[in-house]
Amino acid sequence: MTPSQMVLGVRLRDDARFDNFHGDRNHDAARRLKVVCQQSAGAPVVVICGDSDTGKSHLLQAACHFAERRDQSAVCISIQELQPFGPDALAGLESHDLVCLDDLDLVAGNDDWEEAVFHLYNRVLDRGGLLLITLSEVPAVLPFGLADLGSRLAHGLLIQLGVYRDEDRLRILMARAEQRGMVLSEDVAGFIMRRAPRRLGDLLGLLDILDENSLQAQRRLTIPFVKTVMGW
Repeated sequence: MTPSQMVLGVRLRDDARFDNFHGDRNHDAARRLKVVCQQSAGAPVVVICGDSDTGKSHLLQAACHFAERRDQSAVCISIQELQPFGPDALAGLESHDLVCLDDLDLVAGNDDWEEAVFHLYNRVLDRGGLLLITLSEVPAVLPFGLADLGSRLAHGLLIQLGVYRDEDRLRILMARAEQRGMVLSEDVAGFIMRRAPRRLGDLLGLLDILDENSLQAQRRLTIPFVKTVMGW
């Protein structure tokens, strides 16, 4: 088990990598983050801001995969999953070269959590590590009560993700299918887009289902086959 797959860490998806973060809208953001991860020195904290369906978690996990290929230790933590354990669960994370905290805005305004994150930031800085966090908004907009924490985040490297449009989702769907060796025509992709949930994560999850059923049935992806599998 790698350092990024600790009990409190997110189990990394194999397909969450920089090279399959598709979509022109946020391509530059992914490229900037990869450059930061390659540097031996730079901003101690990188803040990735964007809506819930813009690929923030994908980028955190991609950074962890990238770090591990460089023989660095990395850990990715979901704040939502960590909340029941309390802020003390952040202790010791600074032992990793890369520490990723997903959805930090969930604890904005909570004094105990903010203090714990602030101390973690300082410990990561002292050890020369890198802290990556995701937020739904830029730090100045969120209700951080601890001024020192808000200041540190505001002065970190800010990477802002744009909201995907339908044409972006279509290109991402087709690119992911091609990467998996699936033959997905534009007509079939358009049909899926009209029927499937709009969230990109749900859309790609649906692609997993179609891929599995296509392999089992030894059938190519056609509109009738997609209708049968999905019950549409």
